[in-house]
Amino acid sequence: MNYVSVGDRALTFQNRTQNVQIKSDLARLAQELASGQKSDLSTATSGDFSPIVGLERSLLANTAFSTSIAEAGLYATAMQISLEMVQANSSELGPSLLTASSSENQMLIQVTTVDAKEKFEAVISAFNTQVAGRYVFSGVSTDTVALADADTILSALQSAIASETTAVGVEAAIDTWFDSPGGGYETLGYTGSNNALAPFRLSDSESVRVDLTAEDDSIRSVLKGFAMAALIGQGALSGSEDERTALTRTAGERLLGADSALAVIRGVVGSGEARIENAAARNIAEKSALEIARNELTAVDPFRAATELEALKTQLETLYTLTVRLSRLTLSEFLR
Repeated sequence: MNYVSVGDRALTFQNRTQNVQIKSDLARLAQELASGQKSDLSTATSGDFSPIVGLERSLLANTAFSTSIAEAGLYATAMQISLEMVQANSSELGPSLLTASSSENQMLIQVTTVDAKEKFEAVISAFNTQVAGRYVFSGVSTDTVALADADTILSALQSAIASETTAVGVEAAIDTWFDSPGGGYETLGYTGSNNALAPFRLSDSESVRVDLTAEDDSIRSVLKGFAMAALIGQGALSGSEDERTALTRTAGERLLGADSALAVIRGVVGSGEARIENAAARNIAEKSALEIARNELTAVDPFRAATELEALKTQLETLYTLTVRLSRLTLSEFLR
């Protein structure tokens, strides 16, 4: 029988090679278990990286849309809260003004219209609301408040109605101040931009507009009603009780009409909120699906990797044991 022997030096090199290989495999498996990702993606994908590249691109786009959706949600929510507060004040003040004018009690009219000044200030504050340091109702000029303060607007209106002696005349002067192109409201009252915000992207094929500004006709209408009532409280038409009562009635009617307009624009904003919420849910589901698909290509099976790691440890221990025994192999030990 023929025997093929291996020299001592060759055996030493062989053991060293096996030792290095086992240690290398141990380090690779330890890294994969720690990171959860395969270290050799080329082998895992058979050299075709296009699926991984496509998934990573889709995940980056998903992240960008998540940011846009979150920003749109903040805007829409802040806008809805502000409009809700304005409508609550309008719904409360409108009937109160009508009640006071029907009673023709000048004391009650005075008390109600003085309260209107405070509500007007609250409404101005609501339209000047900001979220994340950006003013919501100012169009693209998000670093600028949407409206001048209540005292500034009322002071300008007092000048506009100074020569009027009838309720109809005051009403017309207020309408002119608010509605005329380039008039008082556009040059002094509204301090935001004439350009609305660009739509927020929700996906590759969908966007949503959250672009209501304080320049909107519905908002002008509600501001007219509050301003009209506040001017009465500051002494407008104080020389004629009948005209003062008539103007109070007109202010109440204006607020009731504006209340309906506010309900409409709140519905539009609410529709946008619903689309944003749906887009957010879809985006989360899409992200989960993309991550699962990517993990199928790049993720390590932790149970399989742990089993392989344990097997390599056993193999390394066995190699060390053999090395020790071979190092003690002498002629005397062989003959013993």
